[in-house]
Amino acid sequence: MRAQPIRIIGIDPGLRRTGWGIVEADGLRLSYVASGLVTSTAADDLAYRLRALYLGLVDVLARFSPHEAAIEETFVNKDARATLKLGQARGMALLAPAQRGLRIAEYPPNVVKKTVTGTGHGEKHQVAAMIGFLLPKARFDSADEADALAIAICHASHRSTARAIAARGAKSPLPMPSSAWGEG
Repeated sequence: MRAQPIRIIGIDPGLRRTGWGIVEADGLRLSYVASGLVTSTAADDLAYRLRALYLGLVDVLARFSPHEAAIEETFVNKDARATLKLGQARGMALLAPAQRGLRIAEYPPNVVKKTVTGTGHGEKHQVAAMIGFLLPKARFDSADEADALAIAICHASHRSTARAIAARGAKSPLPMPSSAWGEG
């Protein structure tokens, strides 16, 4: 009996642009499903930018119904304020799949790059080139989408190890009150 393919969403969090990419893993075979960007408006207050990212990811999750999620860990840079804002965007990227009860794995950027390019310090153009090689049907317009697909591929490659580490498993989806975001 053959196992069902696992649909994985990779998320590359960012306050301006959050990339997302979805692949299906069927044993050693990977297939491109979709990719895109969720954006926020720079002129908006931070809370509304975070809301836009969250709602955009909720929409993507509802449309494509992934089984698992993978998110890139935040690296600390010299600008503490930018790192904090990235961390807040990352919080929205963690919350959206958690709200649906998905199992979520997190990977450092160097592990993602090493998995996809063979070196932990690969350049963006190398990552994009390898995505094109590994997923020939993939169509992406930005480095953020390519990075998100790389994160999904990384998870497909490491998911059995990640699953053992995260033995606590996925949680039940949490109900959202219809008025949570001013709707209804």
